[in-house]
Amino acid sequence: SNVVVGNQKSRFLDGFKFEITFECLSELSDDLEFKIIYVGSALDGTKHDQILQDLYVGPVPVGVNRFVLEAPAPDIELIPKDDLLDVTVVLITCAYKGAQFVAVGYYVNVEYENEELAENPPKKPEPERLIRSVLAEKPKIRRFEINWDDPLKDDWNMTAEQAAEAERIEALMDGMVDVNFSGTVNGGTAVEVGTKAVMGLDNDRENSDIGAL
Repeated sequence: SNVVVGNQKSRFLDGFKFEITFECLSELSDDLEFKIIYVGSALDGTKHDQILQDLYVGPVPVGVNRFVLEAPAPDIELIPKDDLLDVTVVLITCAYKGAQFVAVGYYVNVEYENEELAENPPKKPEPERLIRSVLAEKPKIRRFEINWDDPLKDDWNMTAEQAAEAERIEALMDGMVDVNFSGTVNGGTAVEVGTKAVMGLDNDRENSDIGAL
C-alpha cells in the first residue's frame, strides 16, 4: 500500500493530488475517512491548520483499492504572512469510525518563482507567483492502534481529545528547526530549503508505504 504525490512541483494556487493504494484484509462495517490538512503555522497550534479535503470512502471491498485524493490549494488569506514562505507540512490522515489509524506527512516548500522576488518578497503576497514543492521522497508515516470491530481489542479507549492531539503532533512530523545550513541536527540530516531546514526523514522512498488495513 502506498501514496504517490501527483504534482510534486506546481503553482501555489494549484490543487493537491495524491494517488492512494491500499489493501483491505477483511470486511469493514463502515467507511474510511481521508483528510488532507495543510499546516498554516507549525509554531502556533491548530489555529491556522486548513482541512483542504474531508472525504468518506466506502463501502471498501476486500482486496487492493486505488483512488486519487484531490484537494484545492490552501486559502492564502488564512496563512500568517510570516509563515507563508519556506517550509511547512501537508498531512494525509485516514480514520475509521472517527479513530485515526494512519498519518502520512510531507514537507512542503513555498517560494517565489524567481530570485528577485525571493530576495525581496512583496509586502502583499502574490500567490500567483508562488511555487510549491512537495518533498515526495521524504514522507513521514505514523500508524495508530485502533479497534477494528475486534472484541479482543475492547480495551482500546483513546478519547476524541487524545485522537485530536495525536493528529496534531503527527502533523508536525518531528517539527521544523530554524537553521540555515546543511549538516546534522539532533541526530538527523538537515535539508536546507531557503532560510529554514527540516529534519531529515527515515523513509527515502518516493512512495509512502502505509501498510494494509
